[in-house]
Amino acid sequence: MEPVNPFAERVLDVVERIPPGKVMAYGDIAEYLGEGGPRQVGKVMSTWGGGVPWWRVVHADGTAAAPDHLRRCLDHWRDEGTPLRGERVDMRLARWDGRSADFQ
Repeated sequence: MEPVNPFAERVLDVVERIPPGKVMAYGDIAEYLGEGGPRQVGKVMSTWGGGVPWWRVVHADGTAAAPDHLRRCLDHWRDEGTPLRGERVDMRLARWDGRSADFQ
């Protein structure tokens, strides 16, 4: 595995700070950092994201990162009380902006 680069460290730091019950989309993280884009954040998560709460990073439509992760995501989301609409996150209610009082 390649060493963690500075951009990846920043992405992982943001993911670690997402409160339980909240999520950020890949693009939200890139926008928050002011660098990269959804694909670059996705690459970081697929390469190094196993040690952070990866289930709190979703597609912009609230779907899980990958179809094969759905069951595990649903378990985590339900345990954390993440607002859902069927088998996806309700982005209107669960999206975290990185600045709100929801930070714990």
